Amino acid sequence: MKYKSISDFSNEIFSPLKSWAEQSPGNWNILLGVSGLLLIGSMIFVYVFYKMIGQDDERTNKIFLKSSYCMLWAIILCDMIFPKDYMWNIFFLYKYSLAFLAGGIYLAVQYKKDFS
Repeated sequence: MKYKSISDFSNEIFSPLKSWAEQSPGNWNILLGVSGLLLIGSMIFVYVFYKMIGQDDERTNKIFLKSSYCMLWAIILCDMIFPKDYMWNIFFLYKYSLAFLAGGIYLAVQYKKDFS
């Protein structure tokens, strides 16, 4: 199948999710609840590893900047993949929860590498 743009590809991927979410309010609430819990969990994950790495100094500032860089790339990638026409508020939550998760994973890997 030939795609004219990335949005055609993302619409094909996410249209089953859209149809499932629109079947009932319960499905919509499940999707919204999972995205909210993922966002809160990812933020806690980042905060815990931020505190575990320690005070700001020359070494940790570099780690925090690279973590922010990973978050930026996750946001850019999600902007390219997620559709903009429908369910944008749900995908907005998923975009930032995945960005926090990417930054947290980078912090966890660096913590394991440096302190273990």
